[in-house]
Amino acid sequence: MSGALELDVRIGGRRLEAVDLPGDPRSSPLVLLHDGLGSVSAWRDFPELLRQATSRRVVAYSRFGHGASDPPPTPRTPAFFHEEAYEVLPEVLRQLRAGDPVLVGHSDGASIALVHAGRHPVRALVLLAPHVVVEDVTLEAIRETRESFETGDLRERLSRHHGDPELAFSSWYDVWLDPAFRSWTLEADAERVECPVLLVQGVDDPYGTLDQLDRIEARVRGPVVRALVPGGHRLHRDAPEELLQEITRFLDGLR
Repeated sequence: MSGALELDVRIGGRRLEAVDLPGDPRSSPLVLLHDGLGSVSAWRDFPELLRQATSRRVVAYSRFGHGASDPPPTPRTPAFFHEEAYEVLPEVLRQLRAGDPVLVGHSDGASIALVHAGRHPVRALVLLAPHVVVEDVTLEAIRETRESFETGDLRERLSRHHGDPELAFSSWYDVWLDPAFRSWTLEADAERVECPVLLVQGVDDPYGTLDQLDRIEARVRGPVVRALVPGGHRLHRDAPEELLQEITRFLDGLR
């Protein structure tokens, strides 16, 4: 990423890969939380495009087991989202001095952002393809992704963004397909959120339906803006211009 500062965050002696793109110090920083198979590099040029569009500082990091970050201290369980939101993310924000952030979360990262905002102050949330319940379409898409990993080219593509693609994939897949995860819900967490929220969904997203957005909008206490954009699940790759327009318009409304 052009102009990005590479940083190390240490939590419990373990390293998290992070990058920092400086921006206007008078505005709340944008902190990117990647999806279940994402990492810093998997955002590609989106952090830089976001900085150019908003003039804000943009921070991104790879969760344990992703990108160039160290492995997680223990195997992930269905409690992963809350552990990340309550234990890891607050320490990342503290070390990076990213107070009063706008959390920009994608998929699993959006769910983590939502949980975090229910207990910690944030300026706003930008939630891209968020999940608050487990849908059948999500599980079916994940099973198809496993097929691509085992017999297609997904393993090779993930190796471009992860030091250990097997670990990154299994950490995501094993949680979502754990039978104990079938009743998972973040609706109670959403009820504690009071900040402004932008909800964005791709019209052709195979991993979730608009029911996810409906459930969030019905429960959060702050103002909600919804946007449907062309593309599938990875909107920062499928429809970057439309996504940047929606985020910029939302952030302008916060001032």
